Amino acid sequence: MSAKASQLRISRVGEITQIEFIESKILDESNIEQISGEMCSVVDEEATPKVIIKFGNVEHLSSAALGALITVNNRVKGKDGTLCLSEIDTQIREVFTITKLDKIFPIFETTDEAINSFS
Repeated sequence: MSAKASQLRISRVGEITQIEFIESKILDESNIEQISGEMCSVVDEEATPKVIIKFGNVEHLSSAALGALITVNNRVKGKDGTLCLSEIDTQIREVFTITKLDKIFPIFETTDEAINSFS
């Protein structure tokens, strides 16, 4: 089995890990599974993870992708970490509001605002 190329761009700024989606459509089940695994691996590497997931490139998101975000969030919370989201498109933001996920995830307009929330 060959490994698929990463669907994420991962960087660190101090203690904060930033995860950015490369694809604009997060819909395919196998891609979502891979993305979830990659994000969980990043969380597992940190003692107390501080993670920002950036949605700047994302135009479409499936319900399975929302489920993957909840899984990653639970993993972060299990390590007394913090996960927040930034740069979410208005239509996708509406999905977070309708599903009440905006109550679970701190959501920021910009990544800078998200970074500042950690201090």
